[in-house]
Amino acid sequence: MLEQEATHINMQEVVAGIDIGGTNTVIGIVTKSGQILSEHTIPTKCQTTFDGYIKNISTEIERLLTELEHEYTLKGVGIGAPNGSYNLGAIVDAPNLDWKGILPICKEITLNTGVPSVVTNDANAAALGEMLFGAAKEMKNFVVITLGTGLGSGIVIDGKLVVGHDGFAGEFGHVVAKIDGRQCGCGKRGCLETYASATGIRRTAFKMLADINQPSVLRNITFEKLSAKMVTEAAKTGDPLARAAFEYTGLILGTRLADLVAILNPEAIFFFGGLANAGELLFDPTRRHMEEYMFPVFRGKVKLLTSGLQDKNAAVLGAAALIWQEL
Repeated sequence: MLEQEATHINMQEVVAGIDIGGTNTVIGIVTKSGQILSEHTIPTKCQTTFDGYIKNISTEIERLLTELEHEYTLKGVGIGAPNGSYNLGAIVDAPNLDWKGILPICKEITLNTGVPSVVTNDANAAALGEMLFGAAKEMKNFVVITLGTGLGSGIVIDGKLVVGHDGFAGEFGHVVAKIDGRQCGCGKRGCLETYASATGIRRTAFKMLADINQPSVLRNITFEKLSAKMVTEAAKTGDPLARAAFEYTGLILGTRLADLVAILNPEAIFFFGGLANAGELLFDPTRRHMEEYMFPVFRGKVKLLTSGLQDKNAAVLGAAALIWQEL
């Protein structure tokens, strides 16, 4: 009996990190040091009902734990999800999920697993992941900018994630970059993410192809087939139009980051996501324009950095970091 109790006491503690996307849901078992012991992907639309989906997640967590070489104690579940509200413990009207309204995901996960759970949006999770497991371990004030299909941000001030009154703080992608600008999926016009994101640079390149009579390897590609990766590859070969698209993206993003710095005074801003892989093609114009439009007292002080989690499963690590911080 004493041996069994000692074994239980010595069992290593782990959490489950869950990344919910419109297409797939990734579930990982993560240690406190940020090691992913096991992970698996299931289709987000594997069940027609939300209850069925939650049961699938809970069953998968249990399966991953039982298949590990050693015994572990599950301490909690962290969830990164579109429109995830930390304060409500719910997903609220996520545009890319079939289930609408307020989905009380934390309550349901806890009922099914017997451990505490917490949810936030993917950018907030990425910021916590950066602080616990990435390049911001020694930082108390920083911002993570996620540059994927859209643009999100996770803000850490004085070592704490900023969640706001309703739990939706950090929607930097929906600040206005241009009055009466491009139509955004949120219903507004001119949102930053319509210019500074993988989708945004694709729109910029296509508009330049229409407006500028200049040779480009992108000219014979249809809008449906044109991708941010194609624009990046063209820019790397010196294509002038592709490089102009990055310059314009850097102008829009850099000026808005100058505003963000004036409000938050961060030590660093981290770029994460597909467009961040463009490296100095994006960083150089963004840095130049940020410094140009920055309030003088902040010039030369704010670092633009690539995420330290760029080559890891940052979404799962970020979700895991969320619950580890709560325990």
